[in-house]
Amino acid sequence: MSVPAVGTPVPDAIEPMLEQAGLGGFGVQPVWVNQAGGWTVAVLGPDRRPQWYAKWNPLSSGESLARERERLTWLQPRHPVPEPVGYDCDEAQELLITRAVAGRSAVSPRWRRRPDVALAALGRGLRRLHQLPVEDCPFEWGTETRLAGRDVADLLGADEPSIDRLVVCQGDPCAPNTLLAEDGGFLAHVDVGRLGIADRWADLAVMTLSMSWNYPTFDESVFWSAYGVEPDPQRIDFYRRLWQAEDQG
Repeated sequence: MSVPAVGTPVPDAIEPMLEQAGLGGFGVQPVWVNQAGGWTVAVLGPDRRPQWYAKWNPLSSGESLARERERLTWLQPRHPVPEPVGYDCDEAQELLITRAVAGRSAVSPRWRRRPDVALAALGRGLRRLHQLPVEDCPFEWGTETRLAGRDVADLLGADEPSIDRLVVCQGDPCAPNTLLAEDGGFLAHVDVGRLGIADRWADLAVMTLSMSWNYPTFDESVFWSAYGVEPDPQRIDFYRRLWQAEDQG
C-alpha cells in the first residue's frame, strides 16, 4: 500500500459510481493505493471530515470487494469493523462504501511516533478477533484453501506445521489494517476480504512482519505481551513463506 501525494487525482471511474450511490458532489480525498491497483478514498461530509470510505477495485485486480462486504456484514454484530452501506459492480470494476469509523490507522504519523502504544493495540485487537467462536464462522483461510491444491512442500520448501489453534483470522493483518481510538486503544479492523478460519499463526506471523515495514523503531515484545503468547519461530517462518508465495503468484 502507499499513500497518494496531496492533489493526486482519483481514477475517473470512481466519481460516477459514487454519484450512482447517492454520494455525488461530496468532496473526495485519496487515502490508499494498493499493489493490485485498488484505491481507497474518503468521502467528506459538510464539515470536511470523512463521513464514508469508498474502496474501488478493477476486477482484474484479483481482489474481491463483494467478498469483503460479505465478511463485514457477518462481523458487524460480533467485532468492531466499519459498517458496509453500499456496493456496486459492473463488468470492469466494483465499489464498496462503508461508514467512517472515528479513529486513526495504527501507522498514522501520531502512532508511528509512539510505537509501543500502537503495538499494544495491535496485539489486543488481534487477540479480541481470535476469541470469536470458530464454529460461527462460515469462511475459510486455511493453507489448503489458500494454495488451492498446490503442494505445500514444493512451493514453500517446508512442511506445514501442526495446527496450534484455529481462530477467526483477519486474513490481511498488516498494521495499517488496525484502527486506534484517540486514547491509543484498539478501535476496529479494516480490509477483511480474506477473513476466515485458520491457525492463529497465519495472522501473527504477518502482523509482526508488517511492523518492520511501518515503524522506524519498535520493540516487538510489546506486541507479544499484549496478545499473550510467546513467539513460535517455526510457525512464524512457515506462514511468512506462505504469505510471500501468495504475493508472488
